[in-house]
Amino acid sequence: MNTLITRKPTLLHPETPALILAPMDGITDAAMRAVQGETGAFTYAVSEFQRVSSESIPRKVFHRHVPELLTDSLTPTGLPVQVQILGGDPARMAKSAWVACRAGAIGIDINFGCPAPTVNRSDGGATLLKYPQRIREVVSAVRAAVPCEIPVSAKLRLGWDSIDAIHENADMATEGGASWLTIHARTKMQGYAPPVFWKPIGQVRGRVGIPVVANGDIWNREDFLRCLEETGCRHFMLGRGALANPLLPYQVAQELGIGGHIAIPDPNAPFHWLPLLERFIHFSHYYGEHSPVGCVMRLKQWMNLAHKFGNFVGFDSLKLTKTPDEFFECLRSLEEAV
Repeated sequence: MNTLITRKPTLLHPETPALILAPMDGITDAAMRAVQGETGAFTYAVSEFQRVSSESIPRKVFHRHVPELLTDSLTPTGLPVQVQILGGDPARMAKSAWVACRAGAIGIDINFGCPAPTVNRSDGGATLLKYPQRIREVVSAVRAAVPCEIPVSAKLRLGWDSIDAIHENADMATEGGASWLTIHARTKMQGYAPPVFWKPIGQVRGRVGIPVVANGDIWNREDFLRCLEETGCRHFMLGRGALANPLLPYQVAQELGIGGHIAIPDPNAPFHWLPLLERFIHFSHYYGEHSPVGCVMRLKQWMNLAHKFGNFVGFDSLKLTKTPDEFFECLRSLEEAV
């Protein structure tokens, strides 16, 4: 176990390039954030959304789902973590943000982008993209509720069903006091289907006067370079691409001129998943996941992403395993056969 790093966490600086680990519900939990923090490529991570429904979120819930709040908002590997909240009621969102800060949060991100139907039916996530004024109200309420030194950012999609909606929605979030915007380059109705539209992100970045983080369908170095060219951004967020292709964060960090202290693996050499997944299980145990069934399900979840969106070809064998020992034995055999 690495010794906990106790440097003061920082998040996004307008003039400094940054690479952010995306929040993915049920995927980028504390164990995953710790593993990704070991690469040294990411500037910070955003937590999975904490949902604000009929009541504000209590302190104990933040500590349960974002345990880094108990350690200066740092993973055990030194990666700063920003808390994300989701909901449509300004007062309850504001109170939840205040509680998060009291619990240790160093930054608040507001989710206006989740396309999940269950979330949207409950007045959360992307459904607010249909009501620009409400975006401003929520951001403004949260901004007013937390200390001035705590940044408040907003995660948006391009719109509900039109990419042109991003301009008014971005303006509303900016007027509400957002410190920066993260924009996923699809509409809600697209879900995660292609194509992505990066150019509107660049148009927003060019006029809102606050930093804009580009997000969506960056799967390899070539995708990143196209996104960079079309958006002009200096801040980027990686989600599924980082998990499907573990070399990608290193490559993007290198292109951004950050993480100069990290050793970049040879992209032409076979990638060995075994050490990475063993570290994931280590951190899963550290954060209290000791169930063999739960651990093997998380391992399969990750490798399924690598199978669907990356170059991993052995998932058909791995998915038949039932315990972590079986999983790792199968993976070891697959890697030795390469």
